[in-house]
Amino acid sequence: MSAPEKTATPDIPTLEEQERTLVLPSFTYEDAWALGTLLVELARERQAPVAIDITCGGQQLFHAALPGSTPDNDAWIARKRRVVERYHASSYLVGSRFRAKGTTFEDSSRLDPDAYAAHGGAFPLRMSGAGFVGTVVVSGLPQIEDHALVVEALTRFTSGT
Repeated sequence: MSAPEKTATPDIPTLEEQERTLVLPSFTYEDAWALGTLLVELARERQAPVAIDITCGGQQLFHAALPGSTPDNDAWIARKRRVVERYHASSYLVGSRFRAKGTTFEDSSRLDPDAYAAHGGAFPLRMSGAGFVGTVVVSGLPQIEDHALVVEALTRFTSGT
């Protein structure tokens, strides 16, 4: 496995800006496949032991588990996805907002930690003119790296590179 890169911890304004800018003009089944396969390619380049999930309107459109991932990653995906579905914000941003208030999501959200996890790696899929339509989730790396991988893929996907 390649040496992990040090990922800078983004602040709340940066996280909010990511969500404002990473908006899709449309999102089809083919787009889910393209975004999912882009995430797989990026993860393979890094030999990242992750699971990847894209869900829209309650339907799983893409799922992949790379070598080194485990069934536990699927449980984390479900928990992080529920946070995004509830708050319509990335799981990392939700957790960061609680930490900024001097508390934790687990201590203050009043949500079951077995069902919800405000750890990085789940990001809302938004369409221009439609708003929140689904989630893209990565699990298997430290939370900031899960988040950064999703943001990198969405940035490439929305820019067409």
